[in-house]
Amino acid sequence: MKLTFQRIILSCLLIVGIIPTTSLAQQLDPALKILINKGLNQSHTVNVYDLDAEKAQVDQKLAKSVFLPKITLNGSYTRLNDDITFDDDTKNLLMSTQKLLIKEAMDMPFNAPFPENIPLKEAPNLQDKNILKSSVDVDWVLFSGFEATNALKAGKHKEASVKYAGMAEKDRVALKIIETYDKLALVNASKRVISASEEYLMEQEYYVRKAIENGLATPISRKKIELARQQLAAKQLEFSHNKTLLIEVLHQLTGENKENLRLLQPELTSIMPDTLMYAEKRNEIKALEEAEKATDYKAKMERSHFIPKVAVKGHYEFMEDDLSLLDPQWYVGVGIRWNLFDGNQSRLKSIQTTLESRKYQEQREEAQEMIVLSLVKAELSYESSLQNTRISQKEIELAEATYEMIDKQYRNDLASVNEVLDALKDLEKAKFQLQESYFDQRRAIIALLHAKGLLNY
Repeated sequence: MKLTFQRIILSCLLIVGIIPTTSLAQQLDPALKILINKGLNQSHTVNVYDLDAEKAQVDQKLAKSVFLPKITLNGSYTRLNDDITFDDDTKNLLMSTQKLLIKEAMDMPFNAPFPENIPLKEAPNLQDKNILKSSVDVDWVLFSGFEATNALKAGKHKEASVKYAGMAEKDRVALKIIETYDKLALVNASKRVISASEEYLMEQEYYVRKAIENGLATPISRKKIELARQQLAAKQLEFSHNKTLLIEVLHQLTGENKENLRLLQPELTSIMPDTLMYAEKRNEIKALEEAEKATDYKAKMERSHFIPKVAVKGHYEFMEDDLSLLDPQWYVGVGIRWNLFDGNQSRLKSIQTTLESRKYQEQREEAQEMIVLSLVKAELSYESSLQNTRISQKEIELAEATYEMIDKQYRNDLASVNEVLDALKDLEKAKFQLQESYFDQRRAIIALLHAKGLLNY
C-alpha cells in the first residue's frame, strides 16, 4: 500500500496557550510515526537501557529480600572410623555409680556385694560412627543497620536514571529517523526542481532545432543544450543514488521493508511558528540527577556498614537417633553483629562512591551548559534559516523574471543560448537554495524543541 504524507512534520509548532503539548506528535504523519516506533522497538541501545532498568528493579527486590527469612533444609550422612565413647576410667566410674544407685534403691548396705541377677546398662556412645542427619535452619534479619534500606533507595534512583537515559536515547533515535526523512524529502524536492529544469531545456531544444532549420542558429547551440541535459542527467543520477542511500539508512534504523520505504513521498515547506513554549528539563539532565542521588544513597549504605545488625537464628533436627549426647534437637537465638573495624574498606568505598556522585554532578552541570549553548545555537540557526528562506524566495522571483526576459530576447535573436542556460542555472540554483532553507529551518526547529525538552513523537 502506498504511503503518502499529507502534512509536514512541523508545519504547526507548539504555540503557547493555543496548541497543547501533544500537538507536535499529532502533526507527525502516520507513516513517520510508524517508522519512529519501529526504530525505537528495534534499537539495540534502547533495548539495553530497558534491560538495565529491569535489572535495577531486580536489585530493589534483592534489597527487600534481606528482611525475608531464609529457610534451608540440610541432609547428610557421615561414617566415622569408630564410635566415639568414654575412656575406660570414665566407663568404670559410670558403672560403679550405677551399682551404688541400684543398691540405694534396694536399701542395700554400701559395702554389700552387688546382686548378680540385676543387669547393668553399658555407658552410651558419645557419638555412633554412622551419622544420618536431617535438619532445617532459619535465618531472619531483623535490622540491617540501614544498609538494605539505603540499597533499596539507591536502586530506585538507579532505575529512574536508566529510564531517563533510555528516553534520551529514544530522542536520539527519533532525531536520526526524522533527519533522514527530511533528507529524503530534500532529495525528492531536488528531483522535482531538476524535472522542471528538464522541461525548460526540452522547450529550449525545440526552439534551437527550429532556429537551426531556419538558419538562425548553429548546431553548436544544440550541442550546448545537449550538454546541459547531460549535466541534468548526472544530477538526476546523483539524487537517485542519494535516495537509495537514504532508503538504506531508514531500513537500518527502522527495519522497514525497502519497497515500502521507496513509496514514501515526504515534502518540504516553510515553518513559521509564533512563539515557542517554555523549556522543560531534558531527559539527560534527569538521568544524571537520578544517578547522583543513587550514588549518594550508595555512599550512605557503605557508611552504615558499622551500625550493628540484628538477626534471628533457628535450627531443628528431624532425626534424633544419630545425634550425639551433646547435640540439641532444636534451638532459637537472637544475635547482634557489630563490625568495629574492617580495614578501612567501608570508609574507602564510601569515599569512592562520593567521588562518583561528584562526577555525576560535574557531568550534569556540563550538560546544562551544553544545552544552553545548543538552545542559543538552534535559535540563531532558526532565525538564519528564516532569513535564507526569504532571500531564496526573492532570488526565485528575480531568477524567473530574468529567465523569462532572456528567453524572450533569445527567441527574438537578442540573446545567446549561453545566456539562456546561465539564467536557467540561476533559477535552478535559487529553487535548490529554497528547498535547502526549508530543510535547515526544520532542522533548527527540531534542534530547538530537543534543546527545550519539548520533542514529542
